[in-house]
Amino acid sequence: MENIIQLILSSGKSAIDLALYILLPVLVVMMALMKVIEARGLLALVARFLRPPLKFFGIPGAGVFAMLQLLLVSFAAPLATLTIMEKDHTARRQIAATLAMVFTMSQANVVFPLVAVGLNLPVIMLTSLVGGLAAAAVTYYVFTRAVVDEAGETGSGELPIASKPRKTTTFNLMIVGGQEAVQIILGAIPILVLAIFLVNIFKATGAIATVEGVLAPAFGLIGFPSVAVLPIVTKYMAGGTAMMGVMLNLLQEGSVTVLQMNRMAGLLINPCDLVGVAVLISAGSRCASVVRPAVAGAVVGIGLRAVLHLLLF
Repeated sequence: MENIIQLILSSGKSAIDLALYILLPVLVVMMALMKVIEARGLLALVARFLRPPLKFFGIPGAGVFAMLQLLLVSFAAPLATLTIMEKDHTARRQIAATLAMVFTMSQANVVFPLVAVGLNLPVIMLTSLVGGLAAAAVTYYVFTRAVVDEAGETGSGELPIASKPRKTTTFNLMIVGGQEAVQIILGAIPILVLAIFLVNIFKATGAIATVEGVLAPAFGLIGFPSVAVLPIVTKYMAGGTAMMGVMLNLLQEGSVTVLQMNRMAGLLINPCDLVGVAVLISAGSRCASVVRPAVAGAVVGIGLRAVLHLLLF
């Protein structure tokens, strides 16, 4: 029992250190800046600029906005845009393409904290774009080819029209963005504690060592360390935030190098996991109805990203 208590305490200390001294400062600054950019209309301006070329991939105007929200704000930010697409009768094929793209790309709330410890930002953004567009295209033209739009589905998917903003200062906007970041981090602390605790339990019982021994030859062929089983299992079972906590812990211990983290990033940094999918399809029944083709498209996009990272690193 004493050993269990020690594991709980050490896991809690690691989680708090990660949350308060690594994640919080980075996310507060980034979300403060993104809040200003979004409120001043710069995000919508960029989305309008990108809308024409991205229509070829089956992505509507609102889908472009969702992409920017994911890349620059957080994995949950596109939920508001998906809800608008759900209500304005956007064609289900376009919703599926947007979901596949979002499932494939990297979420800002994981990317920016990991950039602070060596994640290559230009590469992660480039592979996000390539993989996301590939996922959207294959979903739109292949996996949803047989989907028949219901009566009233216009397929417009226009950019969401923002309500007239109240007059406020840039500093106030930054404070609001920073407060949202604090809420995100506080909400993530229980996930981090549990994820690190479970990892420590698996280590203590020898379960991880057994799995590592089985997978070591396969991982060695692609340049993954045997300990990569920890972040991989954590990511797809508990979500990107929990994976990030485990990855930061492994980096601090020296079990994973920065190069190895960058090699794994194409496979690991995306919201296509049990938590991410559940949150994003909560936008409505029409989003939920196309989740299977969207996930199938995301598998293609994530696979492409994983290969690109192995080639580039």
